[in-house]
Amino acid sequence: MGLEIDIVWLTVLMFGSLLVLLMAGLPLAFVTGGLACVFLFLFGDAAMLNILPSRIFPLMTNYQLSAIPLFIFMASMLERAGIIEELYDMVYKILGGLRGGLAISTIIASTLLAAMCGVIGATEVTMGMIALPAMIRRHYHPTIACGSILAGGTLGILIPPSILAILFAVIAQQSVGELFIGAVIPGLILSGLYILYVATATTIKPTWGPPLPKEERVSTREKIRLLANMFAPLALVALVLGIIFAGIATPVEAAGVGTFGALVVAAMHRRLTIDNIRSAAITTLRVTGMVLWIIFGATLFVGFYVVNGGQEFVNESIAGTGLGPYGVLILMMVILVILGMFLDWVGILLLAVPIFIPLMKTMSFDGVFGLPGVSPEELPLWFGVVYMVNMQMSFISPPFGYALFYLKSVAPPEVTMGQIYRSSLPFLFLQAVGLAICIVFPEVVLWLPRQVYG
Repeated sequence: MGLEIDIVWLTVLMFGSLLVLLMAGLPLAFVTGGLACVFLFLFGDAAMLNILPSRIFPLMTNYQLSAIPLFIFMASMLERAGIIEELYDMVYKILGGLRGGLAISTIIASTLLAAMCGVIGATEVTMGMIALPAMIRRHYHPTIACGSILAGGTLGILIPPSILAILFAVIAQQSVGELFIGAVIPGLILSGLYILYVATATTIKPTWGPPLPKEERVSTREKIRLLANMFAPLALVALVLGIIFAGIATPVEAAGVGTFGALVVAAMHRRLTIDNIRSAAITTLRVTGMVLWIIFGATLFVGFYVVNGGQEFVNESIAGTGLGPYGVLILMMVILVILGMFLDWVGILLLAVPIFIPLMKTMSFDGVFGLPGVSPEELPLWFGVVYMVNMQMSFISPPFGYALFYLKSVAPPEVTMGQIYRSSLPFLFLQAVGLAICIVFPEVVLWLPRQVYG
């Protein structure tokens, strides 16, 4: 029999020790799993040890999770096929003649890459190496140059095929296909907001984003050639998402099709080599292993907390604030943004969502300002997309947003960390606007899934 402890002190001990160990630089997967085992030993009993196999085994055998390594391999293979460079080259030569054209090109290329890859680190680093020097050479303002790369790169966490959507669906027992479809319009809205901001800022202040000189612009014939060169990878994305949206294949089956298609695209671009396949496979193994270990560790950690009454404690604490459903939702969004400053998205998902989802299902969201609300059946889908929009903010939230450091790692020496921090703020505000749109107008999320699934 373990030691007796009040749930308040258990909460302080568990999450306080988690924060201390993470700040000490220890890996999240081993911190959460290790702490779960320590607290099970100290405060659990023999029966509670059943948490270990009962929570891990269903995840190890979950069919939907097999889409993760397939989509990661697809992204890695397309990256090694040179698709990111060619896609940016195509878009910036077509739009470079506009004010702010290079930044707009970066956002459009990042939106398309999100649908191809969904790997934020790869997009941020590659765009930082290609697009940032090009914009600096043409005297773009740091806010526009750095901000467009930061914000555009985060779209990979929202636009399908999103790895976050797959994990959320498994944790919340939600349809992956519905989450994919529900995230499409919010993703395009955010991309549109970024483009609108860049276009407006460079119109008001032309020196912030001068167009390409006439001698650097290309002919219509060359633009058509560039478009034709990108036909295969764009067709692959349309095929993968199309067979999911049409209900022809599950996300796992579509990921298999996409993996084979990525090999074909690499062959067409003369990049299908043993070294590239081996490198993509190692990247896939490393990222998948990291994600799965975090899943196992965080699931044990949260499982122990919930079994000891943590869920009821959180529910009662939030109910005690006297906030209505939308007030509680805003409080959750603030907590997620704060967590995003210190944890990665996998850890936040596995620590917060298992506690938030049951609480959300007890509430009724009837709409604000007389607008349509959300039915109980559609609530997990709506909250899932709202959560994914919020997670974009975590990537560019100072001081520890991952995208900020991805960009700094490849930025020229003259681009300071302070400039990168400042450049993220307008786009962080736009992401907050996008989040508010999804909350106030739930039809933005729910309309397309209704059209597809009835």
